[in-house]
Amino acid sequence: MEKALFGAGCFWGVEDFFLQVPGVKDAVSGYAGGTADNPTYKQVCSDRTGHAEVVEVTFDPAQAPYAALVDLFFRMHNPTQRDRQGPDIGTQYRSVIFTHGEEQARIAHERLEAAKASGRWKAPIVTQIEPAPKFWRAEDYHQRYFQKHGGHCHVSYAEVAAEKA
Repeated sequence: MEKALFGAGCFWGVEDFFLQVPGVKDAVSGYAGGTADNPTYKQVCSDRTGHAEVVEVTFDPAQAPYAALVDLFFRMHNPTQRDRQGPDIGTQYRSVIFTHGEEQARIAHERLEAAKASGRWKAPIVTQIEPAPKFWRAEDYHQRYFQKHGGHCHVSYAEVAAEKA
C-alpha cells in the first residue's frame, strides 16, 4: 500500500470521490501544509494557519497507479481556481498535491504538464505541487461526511464512473 495526499477544495467530496476509485483502500480527511500542530477545523477556517483541507489516500499501486490518481485529481475539480472550489473560498481550499518522495513528485509534475497540454482548461492551472508535510487527521465528524449525511459538492463524479466502466 502507498499513500497520496491531495487538496482539491472541501475535503468531504474529495474523500467521498476517492473512496469510490477501484484500488483505493482508504481516504481520510485532514489538514496539511500549515504552521500549527494538530489544527482544528475552526483554526484552519480562520485562514491563519496556512493548512489546506486534504485527503490522505491509501491505495494499492497495482490496482490504482499513482499517475491514474493524479489524472483523476485533475479531472475531478477545477485546478484553475486559486484558493477556492465552487462556493468555498480561502487558502484552505487550494488545489495542491503533496508528494511522498521523488517518484511521486516526478509523476505529479508530468501529469500536471499533461493536464496543461490537454486543452480541457482554458485558464492556467494553479495547482501547487509540494513535498508532503505532516498530515493531521480532521475531527471525526468530518470523516465519511457524505456517507453519514448525504450531500454533494464541486467534485465531478463522472470521472470515477468512467474509471469503473
